[in-house]
Amino acid sequence: MIKNHILGIDDLGKSGIEDILALSDHFYEVNTRRIPKVPALRGKTIALLFYEDSTRTRLSFETASKRLSADSLNFSIGSSSVKKGESLRDTIETISAMGVDAIVVRHGSSGVPWLLQRWTDAAVINAGDGSHEHPTQALLDCYTIRKNLGELDGKRITIVGDIKHSRVARSNVKAFLALGASVTLVGPKTLMPFNTEDWGVETTDKFDSVIGDSDVLYMLRMQLERQQKSFVPSLREYAKEYGLSDRRAQSMKPESLIMHPGPMNRGVEISSNIKEHPKSVVNNQVANGVIVRMSALYYLLGSGSVTKLEGLNDE
Repeated sequence: MIKNHILGIDDLGKSGIEDILALSDHFYEVNTRRIPKVPALRGKTIALLFYEDSTRTRLSFETASKRLSADSLNFSIGSSSVKKGESLRDTIETISAMGVDAIVVRHGSSGVPWLLQRWTDAAVINAGDGSHEHPTQALLDCYTIRKNLGELDGKRITIVGDIKHSRVARSNVKAFLALGASVTLVGPKTLMPFNTEDWGVETTDKFDSVIGDSDVLYMLRMQLERQQKSFVPSLREYAKEYGLSDRRAQSMKPESLIMHPGPMNRGVEISSNIKEHPKSVVNNQVANGVIVRMSALYYLLGSGSVTKLEGLNDE
């Protein structure tokens, strides 16, 4: 029975995060080849189970599977027996009976990946559960920062926006802190969780006061689809107080980074041309998403050994 899963950042801890980042350095080289493919997971089958719409995460996992020579099963909710009332457990047990080695799951309800690992012998990777966690996004963000700024230890990272509804924020805070960075959360009090005093972070509702001290400005998307009521007077007012404008970008440190998990609400949390700003590494995040998810899959289903991976890379 496979006992390893990536349900949340706490499953990995600092050592697990560093192992996956080390693997990512090797898969980075693979992805620069004319044919970016290795037989590292040949014979493995990975099921992609997305109960929520996704572009970046689903496609990067699918691409990662192919580049590792694994087979992937794309589970479409719209054409599945879920439409006929099939339960989540029955779906998981049906997929597991097909002999899959890993299940990558995204679901709108928090905690679903933890349920799944009780119902299957396959490895489970959390690709986002409700407003709870999104661990592989945190891993690719750590990798992106490390590639651009070096180690995270001592870096000051500011996460701005809808913290309350963001699974990205929760996973990133854990990962950034584990690697030695300090984190400041910025947003209106209505969009802050109640328990941030337990997170080991600083908080403020004054965005301009922290821009000049930040090594990374991580802008979050307004999670309008998760909000059951209005948390800000208007999106225009939100953009004025918490959006990253051209003027605010000019106040950033020379070597600092602009990050965003996507998709963007241009003109809300970020001005229309900030994605193309010299400090922006948003496209790097997307590219690194494939690399890090290759590493996560190999970490669970491969030998987990960098040495053996180097041997495969030479084939």
